[in-house]
Amino acid sequence: MQDPVRGNSLSFHYRPEKGWINDPNGLVWFKGYYHIFYQHAPHFETPWHERMHWGHARTKDFIRFEELPVALFPDRPYDKDGCWSGTAIVKDDVLYLFYAGICGEQQAVCAAYSEDGIHFEKLTDNPVIPTFPSDGSPDFRDPAVCFADGKFRCVIASGNRERHSAVLLLYDSDDLIHWQYHGVLCEWENAKFAECPSFLRFSDRYLLAASVCKEDGHRFSVMIGDFSCGRFTPEATAELDKGPDQYAGQIFSDPNGRAILIAWIPGWSYAGFRERDIGCMSVPRQIHYRDGKLFGFPIKELQSFLRDDDPAIQRTADGYRIERQGRDCVAVCGDIRKLDVLRDGYVLEVFVNDGEEIYTVLL
Repeated sequence: MQDPVRGNSLSFHYRPEKGWINDPNGLVWFKGYYHIFYQHAPHFETPWHERMHWGHARTKDFIRFEELPVALFPDRPYDKDGCWSGTAIVKDDVLYLFYAGICGEQQAVCAAYSEDGIHFEKLTDNPVIPTFPSDGSPDFRDPAVCFADGKFRCVIASGNRERHSAVLLLYDSDDLIHWQYHGVLCEWENAKFAECPSFLRFSDRYLLAASVCKEDGHRFSVMIGDFSCGRFTPEATAELDKGPDQYAGQIFSDPNGRAILIAWIPGWSYAGFRERDIGCMSVPRQIHYRDGKLFGFPIKELQSFLRDDDPAIQRTADGYRIERQGRDCVAVCGDIRKLDVLRDGYVLEVFVNDGEEIYTVLL
């Protein structure tokens, strides 16, 4: 168990006791716990020395975490080169994990299930979606599964090389096993591919999010809009978390109806800067929609840790600066009416104007 002791080590930002961690996967509420799965190399502190597994932890309050046994191993022909990112869904009191199985250059959608939320069996029908359609490319991964508009939906991140665009591809199913391609759900021009989508019901609308790889870097885009007849129509769009130290955010719904975003805070850009600088999970942020704008703010369970300032933050005439040891400072300009700061060791998460913008920074 990890206890919320403040200091140089991390307290309430989850990371495993051993091994590498990246993208959050399969965020879900199941049998009385919030479950966090994640990309994981169990035996190495740096990536690519080992094929990707799915690590697993659970929590009741996002402050204390229980690390569980590895959930998915790359042990089948269709995923022998890694169990890559995906999502989770509960059907008939059974937990299903959908992930990208990697075999050489082939990326396919695979699934596993569990009745207790700890021990998982892979479907005999894997891969459930074996290859990409003509609208996509070999970059075909990170399935996001939900129930929407009367059917199970699977949104898969890809790219269209002829159109030079990032795309999210939509599949439909009645049983989570047999899937039919429906078409392009969303597209970004002048981009290489998309990654790590989320798709879920949000009040009377839908949330759609993805990390989009453009020529000049990555963008994390969150959209709210309408979904009907297999098409998503955005009403508002935001790049909520502007980093610089965040990626692969995933959004899920909890039993209280909250849409909760958790992102990966990477470690690889600063290897060796801190002891066990392997990366970690961000704190969970609840998504709000007010006055035509999207906001992200820490869930109430963590709001007692918020402060209105931090020694690393310097106010400026047109905003503020975050000073970092041995790294470039982060300068933010704009109408800064309110700052809420969450500090945990060398991780700083800054929420501007009640979460209109978020800056996740490794100090």
